[in-house]
Amino acid sequence: MIKQYWGVLLVLLSFVCVAPSWAADEPEAGASLESLLSELTSSSFKKKAKAVETIAAMDDERVLPVLESMLAGDLYYRKSDDKIVLTASAESGYQITDVLTGDDLGVVGKRDVKKVATNNSLRKQLRTQIAGYKLLSKKADIRLAAADDLIKTPSPEFLEVLQGAIAKEKDNTVLKALKVARAVILLQSESEVDRIQAVKDMDGFANKHTMAMLTALVQQNEDGSYVEPSQLVREEAISVLKGLNAMETWYKFVEDLFFGFSLGSVLLLAAVGLAITFGVMGVINMAHGEMIMLGAYTTYVIQLIMPNQIGASLIVAVPAAFLVSGLMGVIIERTVIRHLYGRPLETLLATFGISLILQQLVRSVFSPLNRSVITPDWMSGSWEINGFLSLTYNRLYIIIFALMVLFGLMLLLKKSFFGLQMRAVTQNRSMASSMGIRTGWVDAMTFGLGSGIAGIAGVALSQLTNVGPNLGQSYIIDSFLVVVFGGVGNLWGTFVAAMGLGIANKFVEPMAGAVLAKILILVFIILFIQRRPRGLFALKGRFVEG
Repeated sequence: MIKQYWGVLLVLLSFVCVAPSWAADEPEAGASLESLLSELTSSSFKKKAKAVETIAAMDDERVLPVLESMLAGDLYYRKSDDKIVLTASAESGYQITDVLTGDDLGVVGKRDVKKVATNNSLRKQLRTQIAGYKLLSKKADIRLAAADDLIKTPSPEFLEVLQGAIAKEKDNTVLKALKVARAVILLQSESEVDRIQAVKDMDGFANKHTMAMLTALVQQNEDGSYVEPSQLVREEAISVLKGLNAMETWYKFVEDLFFGFSLGSVLLLAAVGLAITFGVMGVINMAHGEMIMLGAYTTYVIQLIMPNQIGASLIVAVPAAFLVSGLMGVIIERTVIRHLYGRPLETLLATFGISLILQQLVRSVFSPLNRSVITPDWMSGSWEINGFLSLTYNRLYIIIFALMVLFGLMLLLKKSFFGLQMRAVTQNRSMASSMGIRTGWVDAMTFGLGSGIAGIAGVALSQLTNVGPNLGQSYIIDSFLVVVFGGVGNLWGTFVAAMGLGIANKFVEPMAGAVLAKILILVFIILFIQRRPRGLFALKGRFVEG
């Protein structure tokens, strides 16, 4: 009997001795993120997997960067104290930062840190945990982005995670994306019912990846068999594809319209200054393109002066470009143009010579090579409306900017005292002079205003193309076409003509090609001017006395 008691006692003692080893193998419940990270330095992948599972279950914004860094192989630990860090290459080793706080921990030797090791099983778990963490995020945009990633890289290992996320999702947009992500996986299912449901879930979802998958389903193999053996699945796929193709066509039209407005805005900025110098003053200014070029180079110089404030430098460049190009316009008017009023052919030749001089001056100062202007962060990227429609931010901002410039100029001409004087000189120069208006000063300021607006156009163009000595030559002919087509001197006509030509060019170009599209538009304008010599919106100009 005593021997039996001793046996029971020995068994109990063995459990007490083993218990601490179990506890060491598993992270404690309620442990902090920092203590859990220390488990990742273990040589046991089983222990790491348990730590990853516990970390992924935590409601902490630092969890996702940690898991993603570990999956990417960027997670290290310092050998001296097992502290988890991120590394960057340095001259004498690694520059390390605290993975949780981002604090700089200095430079250490390459032998002082060691990578957190992973294997295939752990990497698979990390991908699943990261996907699950994103899909259960409190932010809808993160959940939507996670669903889009799973659509692009479908894998059966995410199916269970998706099912759980779908059951909890309340946002309709995200829910639709989650169902499509699940559908992409279920297309590989052996069940015909699952595949039919998967195709139905893709209906109405604007995404090129899903369209490609559905298109592949209805294609034939080399032996004449179909990729999808089930006729019911193929018929459902054809029906869904028909609707998606109609959606894609509509959004392609909207995208072309947007790019047409974008091109029209560029033409508007380039031509609205010319509408003043040519339309109001009657001066054929062939150096107008060089005013645009000077504005673009001013933007480049401002960025050189403010290298650490790119966003602010672009805002500073707008008034700076207006002043530089405007001042150059005043100098040209006072030194050359004032002696040639009433002689349009001579102003054409003179300003053409000035344009060559300005181009050579820029080549001498900045070299003939193109210069790249950095786009600020707030103008970079695109607005993803859906899988079929994406609008770039730089063009969107240029459209808004062009409209602001147009309405600002209209207010200046209609409401300001200078605008009143300019309109008076335009309508009757002799009468305006007899009323005490300094017509020479008005001429100089008007020419400077038109040139300054051209400089602002250069700021906008610097965000779309490289800056070079020949930048303005690409837009001078189009600018004259806009002014003549819209009605000489009429700002509303300039706006309508710029947008009309921009949209027409974007719709004709895919069918006829870039060169033929420009020829067709030029022929149209010539024929139109034959019918309406004064353009869309006729405006009475002045004949300047010599």
